[in-house]
Amino acid sequence: MSDFEHVFEAPPEGAAADWTIPQDWSAYTDVEHQTWDTLYARQMKILPGRAADVFLKGLTALDLNTGGIPDFEIMNPKLQALTGWTVVCVPGLVPDEVFFDHLANRRFPSGQFIRKPDQLDYLQEPDIFHDVFGHVPMLTDPDFAAYMEAYGKGGQRAASLGMLPNLARLYWYTVEFGLVQDEGGLRIYGAGIVSSATESVFAVDDPSPNRLGFDLQRVMRTLYRIDDFQQVYFVIDDIEQLKLETLQDFGPIYDSLKGADAIAIDAILPTDRVFTRGTQAYAARGGRFAA
Repeated sequence: MSDFEHVFEAPPEGAAADWTIPQDWSAYTDVEHQTWDTLYARQMKILPGRAADVFLKGLTALDLNTGGIPDFEIMNPKLQALTGWTVVCVPGLVPDEVFFDHLANRRFPSGQFIRKPDQLDYLQEPDIFHDVFGHVPMLTDPDFAAYMEAYGKGGQRAASLGMLPNLARLYWYTVEFGLVQDEGGLRIYGAGIVSSATESVFAVDDPSPNRLGFDLQRVMRTLYRIDDFQQVYFVIDDIEQLKLETLQDFGPIYDSLKGADAIAIDAILPTDRVFTRGTQAYAARGGRFAA
């Protein structure tokens, strides 16, 4: 899910009715493959000791470091054998209902393009490195795979009830920017963090953000920002917690959320389980790349 506007209102020429397109792996250039290798090598210098074990195991299981952009025809059989998921290419950001349908059927939609060599540090729209390196390793875990399927099915219901903003916050603070309590301490599993060299360090090492225990309704009321490091990260106990939280009936939760005020991004409530009471110094300095 994304707050970015969709480029297309209907499947563009060459796309199927479900918005999928061929990966056309043979068309990637040497420069594009090199960009993947550069990004991969950089992250692997940063992530050990910061990324969750489940994410690192997923990288190994899918063998995403064979040189260049992964070929989905090679990667997908490995992923499907583990959890029944596959990755499909789409031409960009797709409408919410298309996104939810893919997830509900254990298909993860990935961008086909990769960022330019001068965009290594920041790219607004997700590319294939963010989507595949960031998201797909977690889909090798059965509990996370079940969570994502449940999220897709829940999204279809939320759309009909007008609760998408609340459900989007859940996705944002788990799938994209979630932390987990591993044996060695707080670790990253969110794709928006593990695919970013700078936020991989910020999310677990910097004193600025709040780090709070995961609470479903608290998360679904909390505002977020899409253009900078997060001011709060939510910590799950383990991946099974995510699965169990989303297999419950959201109807009563939605009823309790209707009319509830949104919670400020930097707030700490008396009921919060606080791992880190952040200084918020980064945000006070003005945000991205602030000195």
